[in-house]
Amino acid sequence: MSKHFVQPLLILITFSLTSTFVYSQQRVETRCGWFETPTPANAWLVDKNGEWTIGIQGGYQADGDWPNIPERQWVATNNTYGYGCACIKASFDPKQGRVIKIVRSQARPLSACRRDAAIKRKEPK
Repeated sequence: MSKHFVQPLLILITFSLTSTFVYSQQRVETRCGWFETPTPANAWLVDKNGEWTIGIQGGYQADGDWPNIPERQWVATNNTYGYGCACIKASFDPKQGRVIKIVRSQARPLSACRRDAAIKRKEPK
């Protein structure tokens, strides 16, 4: 192999391994709050610490599955779009306010968010 090929290859391998290590070291935590999806591909979670972007139409999308909220626990605000209460176990980027990778998500009764003093006043309209 030529020197011109080996050096870029080593740099690429090093970067790849470092990125994988950093990604795998992100802390996974569970956050519960208002899960809102007002329009296609737009979604976020609002918990006691603020708003966490899950997806933006035509842009950023977190990896993983969104919560499957039953119709009786879903408040429709725009046809089938709206909000509910959910917990999301995921890795988060606090600097950018983003959900990185959803490991698990689970619907909660609307009453759980409405009773939570830290978020009840943050219910979407």
